[in-house]
Amino acid sequence: MFDFSPQELNAIVLSLKIASIAILLALPFAIAFAWLLARKDFWGKNLLNGIIHLPLVLPPVVIGYLLLVLMAKKGAIGQYLWEWFNFSFSFSWRGAVLASMVMAFPLMVRSIRLAFEGIDPKLEQAARTLGASPIKVFFTLNLPLSLSGIIAGAVLGFARSLGEFGATITFVSNIPNETQTIPAALYTFIETPDGEFAAARLCLVAIVISLVALFCSEWLAQRQQRYK
Repeated sequence: MFDFSPQELNAIVLSLKIASIAILLALPFAIAFAWLLARKDFWGKNLLNGIIHLPLVLPPVVIGYLLLVLMAKKGAIGQYLWEWFNFSFSFSWRGAVLASMVMAFPLMVRSIRLAFEGIDPKLEQAARTLGASPIKVFFTLNLPLSLSGIIAGAVLGFARSLGEFGATITFVSNIPNETQTIPAALYTFIETPDGEFAAARLCLVAIVISLVALFCSEWLAQRQQRYK
């Protein structure tokens, strides 16, 4: 039952790699946009908020199609990346990372924004009154106090990236050892005769990885609360 084939192991390793890189790259932007939405009022704020959260309400295949139109070798943006930097997202694990980032981003922003909104603005005012610059207030006050929300957002994003399928398969296809993550491999095994055991193994692996991530998140959040 637990005799994993090379294809299964490659899918597991690739999923962990793609999800980890996606979250590491997306997290700084998620923190920045979450702080912007939580602390600033500006024209177009609701529009920006809506655009950020579009992946939550649009079918993943639509997101994958938009990425294909924009970032493929002949896409509106991708053609310049290929022409100027000889770089392409098409049919590559890098494209899977981009798709995972886009799909996980709204969950990360939402969780982190709630953490920022839970910080009493009077604390920031007091810090600025004592001479702290806005940057110092952000790094010494906002970030530490919102750490539990950042951790929760990162874990939610990781779990979403790990389970990403629709946008990825539309954008970069289902290529073994390159873009075939756990969900894509599971889909392949379901359609393959006698592939039910491999599909069941990958399903269990996905559940275990997600639970471990959630437990780690809870443990880190509790430690952070104790040291406040």
